[in-house]
Amino acid sequence: MSGPFSDITDTVFADKSVLREEHQPNEILERDEEIDEYRHALRDVLFGNDPENVMIYGKAGLGKTAVTMYMMDALLAEVETREAADDLSVHTVNCNGKSLFIVVRTLVNELLPADASPFPRRGLGTGDAFETLYDQLDRIGGTHLFVFDEIDHIDDANTLLYELPRARSNGHIEKARLGLIGISNNYTFRKSLSPKVKDTLMEVEIAFSPYNATELQTILQDRAEDAFVEGGYDQSAIRAAAAIAAQDVGNARQSIDLLRVGAEVAEKNGDSKVTDTHVSRARSLVQRGRLRNRISDQTKHAQYVLEAVARLERDGQTPARSKQIMTTYEGVARSWGTDPLTTLKSIQGHLSELHMLGFFSQHERNEGRSGGHYFEYELDLDAAIVLETRESLELGEDPTAKPLE
Repeated sequence: MSGPFSDITDTVFADKSVLREEHQPNEILERDEEIDEYRHALRDVLFGNDPENVMIYGKAGLGKTAVTMYMMDALLAEVETREAADDLSVHTVNCNGKSLFIVVRTLVNELLPADASPFPRRGLGTGDAFETLYDQLDRIGGTHLFVFDEIDHIDDANTLLYELPRARSNGHIEKARLGLIGISNNYTFRKSLSPKVKDTLMEVEIAFSPYNATELQTILQDRAEDAFVEGGYDQSAIRAAAAIAAQDVGNARQSIDLLRVGAEVAEKNGDSKVTDTHVSRARSLVQRGRLRNRISDQTKHAQYVLEAVARLERDGQTPARSKQIMTTYEGVARSWGTDPLTTLKSIQGHLSELHMLGFFSQHERNEGRSGGHYFEYELDLDAAIVLETRESLELGEDPTAKPLE
C-alpha cells in the first residue's frame, strides 16, 4: 500500500543546508577589501600586543557576521603558529533582546571552570558579574576577543563599551589582554555613545556596502554548485535571484533565499530544474517572509511605535508628527500590557532608527516662526502586514508560518 510520500523519489537539492542562513562558507567571496581591513586591524594579536577594537557596520545580509567568523577562525589558526602570540580566546554573544547583565553573565559562564557553579540569575548585580568576569579573564590569561553581534540592541551599550576596553588601565585585570568587536546594522550607533566611551574605544571602523548583481551572481554560483544536483538549476535562476536582490538592497541573504525558495517552488510544481520563472514566483514569498522577520527583530517598544504608525496609516492619519504617534503608541503599549516609555525623545529615537531601517518615510517640514521645524512620518510598508505580524507575535504565534493572502 502506497503512502502520501511514496511518489516523492527525486529532489533538485544535493545539500540544501548550503542555502540556509546558518551556513558558514569555507571561503568568503566578494569581500576582499573588508577582509584586508580586518586583517590590518587584528595584526597586533600575532605579536602579543593589545588588540584593536573594531566596529563593523552595514545593513543585514551583507556578510558582516560571516566575515567576522571567518576572520576569527583564521586568526585562531594563525596564532597557533606564532611564538610571539599569546593564547587566543574568542567569545561571541548575540546581543539582540539581551540586557547588559545577561550578556556579562553569559561571558562569565563561558569562562568559569567546568566544575564551577553557574553565575546566578538573581541575587547579584551587573557590577558583580563584571568583577567575576575580570577574575576569570586573569585566571585564564592570554588574549581575549569579544564579538558582540547586534551590539546596538543591548540596553546599556555605553557601560559595556566603557568597561571592557578600560579593564586593564583601570586595574581590573593584569594578565589578560582584551579586544572588542561590535557588529551593528545601525550606521548611526556611534552617535548614541557617550563622549567618554568614544574616547575609550578608539576603534577601527569597517563598513560593508551592498553587493551589486555581478557580485551576487558569483556568490550564488558558488552556493549552487554544492546545493543542487547536476542539472538541477539553470543559469537564468542565478541571474534572476542576483538581479532581484541587487535592485532591492544588495542583500546576499535575500538572493540565496530567492534561489532556495525558487527551487522549492520548482519541486512543488514537479519540475526537475529551477529556472528564473521559479525564482520570480518565489520573490513575493521571500519578501513577505523577510518583512515579517524584520519586524520581529525589533525591540518591543520599537515594535509598538511601528504598530502605532501602522494604525495611523490604516486610519488615514499619516504623515503624522511624533507627538501624535506617541499618543497612539501609548495606547498600543497599554493594550499589550506594557508600561509605555514616558519621554517624547525616546519615541523620536525609535522613529529615527525605524526610518533608517527603511520602515518609515520621513518628511521634513519648516513652517517658519509660526509653525517651526519638525518631521512627519508615514509607513513604507503595508499596514495590514504590520498589524497582522504584531498580533501574531503578541499571541506567541510564528509570524512566518502562514502565508499572507
